[in-house]
Formats: sequence, structure tokens, C-alpha cells
Amino acid sequence: MKLKPQDLEQISALTLEHYNQRAGDFFDGTRNHDVSQNIAALLERIEGEPPYTILDFGCGPGRDLKTFSELGHAAVGLDGARQFVEMARAYSGCEVWQQDFLRLDLPGGHFDGVFANASLFHVASQELPRVLRDLHATLKPGGVLFTSNPHGHNDEGWNRGRYGAYHDPDSWRSLVSDAGFAELAHYYRPPGLPREQQPWLASVWRKTGSSADRAG
Repeated sequence: MKLKPQDLEQISALTLEHYNQRAGDFFDGTRNHDVSQNIAALLERIEGEPPYTILDFGCGPGRDLKTFSELGHAAVGLDGARQFVEMARAYSGCEVWQQDFLRLDLPGGHFDGVFANASLFHVASQELPRVLRDLHATLKPGGVLFTSNPHGHNDEGWNRGRYGAYHDPDSWRSLVSDAGFAELAHYYRPPGLPREQQPWLASVWRKTGSSADRAG
């Protein structure tokens, strides 16, 4: 069933308000999570000499944004939750843009890499192709997209106050490929556990041709 514009507005508003109301608790609960595997997966596949220009898409309170900056890269954060944006600016010292994922305004051909860690699953499935095309357009030729999302069986809906879409690996691969990306690698997290205890699917992609050409 296709979601109406007012449904999409409600999804964004309620999900962002959920994070705004719990921003401090979220930061305390996630600030020590080790995502070095994900950060390395992005950086090691960007071509050319560092420092790189990185967009932390859905940066939250700024944990990974700060890490990219401390590694010497030119990092910019983006989040839709006002509280997260303020926290990320203060915590990382980086530029942070407040933008709803469904109303992105990104510079074309600007970033070497996009780090979408635990963020794109909040985009309703019917809108995801457009959002992926926006990320494709903001990357430089040959730029790299990293994603990590909880995987599932192509179901979506409300989960503890937040909207989520949980794609299986084949569906996710098809969606990102159709947006003009070529897969470089994928793996499941947390590392070192049986697959049934690895809810997160991480994948790394290189920008290839025009997403419009691929869609046509």
C-alpha cells in the first residue's frame, strides 16, 4: 500500500520527535559503541589521497563525526533531529546540517564518501530510491557509500516509537544497485557471533554511472 504524503510527514515528524525527546539517553547509550569496523570499511575503499570529504548521514549526537574529524578528514554531519544537530555541533566541532531525509538539499559531486550508519532504515521503502539517488548525486565520481541497517524480511512499520524498513539482503542489493552503485563488500554485525545474533547488515558501494541512466 502506497503511503500518502501526509503519512510520510507523520513518519518523519514522530520518528524525529522520538529522538529529540531521548537525545541525551541515546548519546549515553551509544557513545561507546565500537563502529571502527564500519569506519574503516568506508575509508579504505575511497580512492585518492586523504584527507577525504565525508558526509555523516544521520550523524546523531556526533560520535562518528568526531572520529572522522580526529582522523584528519573534512567531515560534515547531517541529521533531521534538532537536538542531535545541536549536540553533534558541540561534541564534534564540525559543521552539521539539519535536513529531513525526505527533503534533502545536498551539493552535487562534493563528497568522497557518505557514511550512513544506522540511518537509512528509517526511510520508507517507497521513498528510498529517491534518497539513494540524492546520495549518489552528492558523491564525487567513484565516491563510496557505506550503509549499515538492521535487516529483515522486507517488512516495515513502527517499532518502539520509530518507523523502520527492514530489507532482506537481496532487496537491499537491488535497491542500491538501481540507484547507480556497485557493491564492493558486505558483512554482518556484531562481528564474531552466529548469524542469527547479527541483526545488522553493513555494505559498501562505489558510485558508478548516472542513477538516472540506470533507472531508465
